[in-house]
Amino acid sequence: MNSYRLPLLLAALMLSASVASVTLRPSTKAKDRGAAISLEEAVPKQFGDWKLVPAAGSQIVNPQTQQLLDKLYSQILTRTYVNSQGYAIMLSLAYGDDQRGGLQAHKPEVCYPAQGFKLHEKFDREIKTEFGSVDSRRLQTSLGARIEPITYWIAVGGQTALERHEKRLAEIKLALTGQIPDGLIFRVSSIDPDAQRAYGIHDQFVNDLLRASSPLDRRRLAGVTGGAKAAGS
Repeated sequence: MNSYRLPLLLAALMLSASVASVTLRPSTKAKDRGAAISLEEAVPKQFGDWKLVPAAGSQIVNPQTQQLLDKLYSQILTRTYVNSQGYAIMLSLAYGDDQRGGLQAHKPEVCYPAQGFKLHEKFDREIKTEFGSVDSRRLQTSLGARIEPITYWIAVGGQTALERHEKRLAEIKLALTGQIPDGLIFRVSSIDPDAQRAYGIHDQFVNDLLRASSPLDRRRLAGVTGGAKAAGS
């Protein structure tokens, strides 16, 4: 019975959206309702055990052309951070204030192989934080001798949406209230032959970043809104 619920729910929401579109077209962007995010301001240059490495962006792979990135997103932030042990984390954020139709966040498991990377594993995992759990996806990729484990998620309208149907549901809910869906892709990666170690450090980085963020920015970045110890950890 459960297998029928999601298609039925999607169909019902899409029908509602179609009816609503006769009298209401989504026209309000996040910035118009004071809910847009400034990536530069939302992500501190230093937090927890992490410090920004100046001029280290050349390490970060952008698996899309600059022309396509400019079309898809209104803000892009790429940084490299290092902790006191010298471990480097590459952070890439891309935000779009209109995620309808073709303006959709492109997933790393598609874009990385398109740039020549090999994809060795893919699985989903919740990241436990004191503010709630973040639904994330893990990838292990390589390009020659470069082994790059990746952790990422997509947030649409302040909630995570890894799958197409989840993203579509979030878009429809916003459309029914006249809001144009905004969204971002949050990606961290590291050059590390030990994927499990890398994923653990990615989780620590995410926890440290969310702890240093404002409640509003935490929701925009990762879809978490709970208070301290909300994850029950």
